[in-house]
Amino acid sequence: MANYDESDSESKIIAKVVTYAVVAILLLIIVFSSFYIIPAGYGGVLMTFGKVEPQAIPAGIHIKIPIVQSVVRMEVRTQKYEAEASASSSDLQVVTAKIATNYHLTAENVPTLYNDIGVAYTDRVIQPSEQEIVKSVTAKFTAEELITKREQVRQEIKSLMTERLQPRGIIVKEVSIVNFDFSPAFNQAIENKVTQMQNALAQKNKLEQVKYEAEQKVTQAEAEARALELQKTQITPELLQLRQIEVQSKALDVQAQAITK
Repeated sequence: MANYDESDSESKIIAKVVTYAVVAILLLIIVFSSFYIIPAGYGGVLMTFGKVEPQAIPAGIHIKIPIVQSVVRMEVRTQKYEAEASASSSDLQVVTAKIATNYHLTAENVPTLYNDIGVAYTDRVIQPSEQEIVKSVTAKFTAEELITKREQVRQEIKSLMTERLQPRGIIVKEVSIVNFDFSPAFNQAIENKVTQMQNALAQKNKLEQVKYEAEQKVTQAEAEARALELQKTQITPELLQLRQIEVQSKALDVQAQAITK
């Protein structure tokens, strides 16, 4: 009987120890799950029974009610979204534009963004906005202007993207046109046009050279004519008489040398 009481007492002690251990573990889980961290570069969205709280949670350590509340972390650092968009130019050329958009979320607006759209905002907002805006902008320009006025096209896309996304709490930092790709027929036409322009420039340079050489010859002829006119104005009767005297003097010198010999 004594052995039975001793065994029963040990069982109760073990049961208490296990109970206390389980309770302690549960308390530790509750305590640790009450704390959460929002890393730098992120904004927190706190939800109570699934309802989004309006106040954004900044980076740092915070406390929440276990089970009742949960947290979603959303990156607010600058990110890049890059995609291709097919469109048509004003002269009905098919264009494939590769556009890169650098953006970031405003930390104070992440609860609203999450509540309205969720975490898939790139697919639900940025992607369709970019596709629509690229189509509308490229339709204003000819295919050739998309190349020659590339900066103007980029600025218009950025302006419209900013106007469309900023109310959602998505700030567009920069938009880059990575590439414009046209149909093979248009590319060949552009290549032919460039070749024609190069040939025309070469012909123009050749004509300019011929014109320059002709002008040089005219200038030289005019200079020679002026020189002859100047020589004619300098010949006077006195000069002619002096030349005759010089010739006669040379002739007498020759005769004198002949007699001496």
